[in-house]
Amino acid sequence: MGSLPPVTRALFLSCVGVYGLQLLGLEDLLVELFALWPLRGGVFLAPFHLWQLISYSFLHGGVLHLALNMFALYMFGPEIERFLGRRRFITYWLICVIGAGLTQALAQLLGPAGSGGPMVGASGGIFGLLLAFGMAWPRRRLVLLFPPIPLPAWLFVTLYGLLELGLGITGSQSSVAHFAHLGGMAGGLVLILWWRHRASRTS
Repeated sequence: MGSLPPVTRALFLSCVGVYGLQLLGLEDLLVELFALWPLRGGVFLAPFHLWQLISYSFLHGGVLHLALNMFALYMFGPEIERFLGRRRFITYWLICVIGAGLTQALAQLLGPAGSGGPMVGASGGIFGLLLAFGMAWPRRRLVLLFPPIPLPAWLFVTLYGLLELGLGITGSQSSVAHFAHLGGMAGGLVLILWWRHRASRTS
């Protein structure tokens, strides 16, 4: 843990710490206050506060959910934080998380009546990190878990994004916020392109 750069380490410890509070019997209260609730007719199902567009990312829906997200954060976060720098990494993570939350809220609002529940999890930020990795090191090899096939990062990210789009459109794995994953990637892409545009204007 000491080898992780500061922002990645803070995100990791925050998510694990909040999950510890969930296990201590505070889950219902934390979900009510800090999860991101769907819109219904312009009104949130639970009292909405602006902080929920970020706070939902620190809550998780089970130990496997937490473990998968923290493993991905451990794998991709340090390299991207060192590449972007601390301040840009924080900005990037927040934009991805907010983009994921807004996208999922819109998808639930436009979906079937009564669809979806409160959203939790850092997956939107994680998918943003995955996109950044693929854009920064497109030829780097990443290995699929099932089947264990090495792919260049750009192809891995593209296929993963298409898979999430297909699952979201078809409604497969309805308990998973596929549109949030896409929203995290989209938010990250917009920010990266904006940074590149600014850099080209000042060079």
